[in-house]
Amino acid sequence: MTTMELVADGLRFPEGPVVTADGSVLVVEIRGQAVTRVFPDGRLERLLEVPGGPNGAAVGPDGRLYLCNNGGFSWTRREGLDIVSGRAEDWIGGSIQAADLATGALETLFTECDGRPLGAPNDLVFDGAGGIYFTDNASTYPRHHDRGGLYYISPGLDRITEVAFPLEHPNGVALSPDGSRVYVADTMTSALWYWDVESRGVLAHGPHAGGAHFLYRLPNVKTFDSIGVDAAGNIAAATLVEGSVVVVSPHGETVAVHDVPEPDPLTTNVAFGGTDMGTAFVTSGGRGRLYAMPWPGPGLQLNFNDVRLPRTDSAGAGEEADGAA
Repeated sequence: MTTMELVADGLRFPEGPVVTADGSVLVVEIRGQAVTRVFPDGRLERLLEVPGGPNGAAVGPDGRLYLCNNGGFSWTRREGLDIVSGRAEDWIGGSIQAADLATGALETLFTECDGRPLGAPNDLVFDGAGGIYFTDNASTYPRHHDRGGLYYISPGLDRITEVAFPLEHPNGVALSPDGSRVYVADTMTSALWYWDVESRGVLAHGPHAGGAHFLYRLPNVKTFDSIGVDAAGNIAAATLVEGSVVVVSPHGETVAVHDVPEPDPLTTNVAFGGTDMGTAFVTSGGRGRLYAMPWPGPGLQLNFNDVRLPRTDSAGAGEEADGAA
């Protein structure tokens, strides 16, 4: 079993890792309401305050960091873990936002689709044309929860479309290496679903709820959080309850299971970077940590993910990082 190494701790429920050109990793802190830069030596730099609940993150063709914002959660602290306990009393509403990391400007792009408010946008991924697939796992209340869906924002940010509904609790979303398939990890059903892409933002619907095709279901009591895909097409899925990274082939077979070093029932996401894209970065939400582990093959280079930030280490403030993630 491959060992995960601790990169940093002290984060407030990290999610949405994005690996930059110099090897540092951007994470959102959902409880901390911020975007934070994690340096390879574990140092933390808060880049941006994001009111509500910044969740998934991805870089767009304009170089901005695009964010799902769930509107804010309420929290409890138990046995050293940050635990989500529902929608915040001061919930500000779900949205899709874009942040200019050079200036700190934060723009809210979408708060509704066809007149219906977004509930709790969770994760997003850019296709090769610059369109955005994102999940909305909707709002949770003391005695019920809304049903979620999968949405598409067209290139140019001029239209938002609901492309799959209803879904029980859609969480992570990712594209296959050739962009021909969209994967969604659903928390409540412990299932990986997929749709074949017919054209930009148009999906071939299957037999299950939301027009989904079934790929894989987690064993035991594990449930899904967010996902990444490697260059071979395998889905790397962070899991809840029994925290780990489960690797699933595009044919629905279990490839490997990697446990986090200190048990965390809230392991939240996976992203790839490093030399030859050979490192997986894993966010341990409950314990507030970022781990790194060698991957047996290259991870998938995401569309537009070429983040270059000024150095604040020994190279001197204001110098731009060289190299590619």
